[in-house]
Amino acid sequence: MKFLFDDESFSFEALRAAGFAAYDGAELGEVLVTAAKIGDGDEAAWHAAWKATAERVEDLGRTALAAGHEVSAREALLRASNYYRTAEFFLREHPATDPEVTELSTRSHDTFAQAAALFDSPVEAVEIPYEDTTLPGYLFRVDDSGAPRPTVVYTSGFDSTLEEAYFALAAGALRRGYNVLAFDGPGQGAALRRQQLVFRPDWEAVTTPVLDYAVSRPEIDDDRIAVFGYSMGGYLVARAAAFEHRIAALILDDGVHDLHAAFYRSLPPALTGWIDEQRDDVANPVLGLIASANTQVRWALNNGKWTMGVDSAAALVRRSRDYTLTGIADRITAPTLIMDAENDQFFAGQPQKVEQALVNAPTTLVTLTEAEGAGEHCHMGAMSRAHQTMFDWLDDTLPTA
Repeated sequence: MKFLFDDESFSFEALRAAGFAAYDGAELGEVLVTAAKIGDGDEAAWHAAWKATAERVEDLGRTALAAGHEVSAREALLRASNYYRTAEFFLREHPATDPEVTELSTRSHDTFAQAAALFDSPVEAVEIPYEDTTLPGYLFRVDDSGAPRPTVVYTSGFDSTLEEAYFALAAGALRRGYNVLAFDGPGQGAALRRQQLVFRPDWEAVTTPVLDYAVSRPEIDDDRIAVFGYSMGGYLVARAAAFEHRIAALILDDGVHDLHAAFYRSLPPALTGWIDEQRDDVANPVLGLIASANTQVRWALNNGKWTMGVDSAAALVRRSRDYTLTGIADRITAPTLIMDAENDQFFAGQPQKVEQALVNAPTTLVTLTEAEGAGEHCHMGAMSRAHQTMFDWLDDTLPTA
């Protein structure tokens, strides 16, 4: 689905930002005037335009709050948070040391936290014990009654953040009576930016302490915990479910069987051969040439090196081999909804492979289509349609109280 830009990556990210309008995360007019200032593939202009919009909208929110207009303040601060995240997205040349990455991610966090304090339903910032540290999270609750409710544990993807969890899942869940426990794991959001924790393939080592925390909360019904994986999170939570059996239902948005295959499908065979043979003196320059001509490849390689803690593009592609369900998918027994996007530019065909591999779990594969406006990766631009599918299935799948 082409949206405002010819550049495939710019088009998708603009659609992603605009799609959160379903839950007060964007205003279409703001998206249109911001995009009009950006040339195709001009990453510097992307950063400047989205940051300027974010700052302007944040000022609107702060002015409204100072005047006592809490609803107006909440709405503006939510939009600002999304726009700051969008402004930071393509800053991947030196993300670990770039002060602008730190500033924009901090402002995205802070504006969201200020908006969340104005929600009609309770939102609690939490710290989830993990190894010798903690993971930052939010517990979004339907109400403050303290009654145990069905709860969805949200796991982010390759580039998403804790704050994005509200638009991608929590807002739709709260309307339907579900709590949401969202967190940044290794390689994601603040766990990466502030704690320098990088991705790990054995995601059960992350999910188990998160579920330990979940069952310690009286507001969460231990028998009705679903786990949701967003984008690459579709692999992460499926991997975890092979080892962690407290999960009552599993939602993969979208299904990811093998991250390595997703990298390889976009590279020529000769190049993948050099990578496999560790001929990095040849492979890395060729990867650099491809990246220089393709926004999406350049971003994916730079973001991957940062989030996976490797120092070269070839090393990243090899590291991705560990992110596969091969050999473990038959251990998954939880009822599983596998979401598929008709025109998924990243993981085409992978949801079908997940369905075939889950031989011991009841599975439901749902393909949302381009014709209904939901054919993009993670159904960007069609949040309401995606949530209808997910939560109607969850209503029918989780055990009753």
